[in-house]
Amino acid sequence: MKDFKTLFFFLRLPIAISLAGHGLVRIPKLQSFAEGMVKSMEKSAIPEVLITPFGYLLPFLEAIVGIALLIGFKPKLTIYASFTLMSILILGSSSVENWSAIEAQLLHSLYLFALLWFYLKYSSEEHQP
Repeated sequence: MKDFKTLFFFLRLPIAISLAGHGLVRIPKLQSFAEGMVKSMEKSAIPEVLITPFGYLLPFLEAIVGIALLIGFKPKLTIYASFTLMSILILGSSSVENWSAIEAQLLHSLYLFALLWFYLKYSSEEHQP
């Protein structure tokens, strides 16, 4: 594909901004975000001992995968990492029956799938890690 690099950049731009934005706006208020996550997960079967560190880690993970997608760093690996993150978020949201959050997480996952499909179909071997 002649314009692969340009098109792939613009295709990954929305999901990259979404993920990076989620993380970057939470980092300055990290403690209150983590405490809010613990509170929102009170009724979950997932123990607080796992939720608390994840609450502090999540904004950094979102920012890292978002920025990695934005700059095109190891796209296939970054997309798989993003799928993993979405799956963890879906598990947490399911555990407290937060179906509206799951809708957004599934939409992100669907977008990531389309992005991965495009990458695998149209990138040459030299672009794939």
